[in-house]
Amino acid sequence: MTELIQYFLSMLLLVFAVASVIAGIFTAYFGSGKSRIVGVILILIGLIVGVLFLWGAGLLGSMIGEPPAMMNFVGSITNGIVAVIGAIVGALIALGIFLLAIMKA
Repeated sequence: MTELIQYFLSMLLLVFAVASVIAGIFTAYFGSGKSRIVGVILILIGLIVGVLFLWGAGLLGSMIGEPPAMMNFVGSITNGIVAVIGAIVGALIALGIFLLAIMKA
């Protein structure tokens, strides 16, 4: 059960960090006024969550200390990323077949 929680948390943190940074860059660049501030806040939140992910993955060394057992992603990172890449490739293939079928009909 702990392994499943580690997979879930590792992918949640990774995808949340990347999505927050990308959304923040988009909002800060194209926004105006208050929305630019929101974009900067999204970037900062994404970077903080990214640091948490790197800490759990063991990529920060002993700079911060050891992560708790629930956040020790060292063994689960590779499996999780491969699963996410497989899911994305499968979704893109399905989308391509769908678009091809719609365009031919």
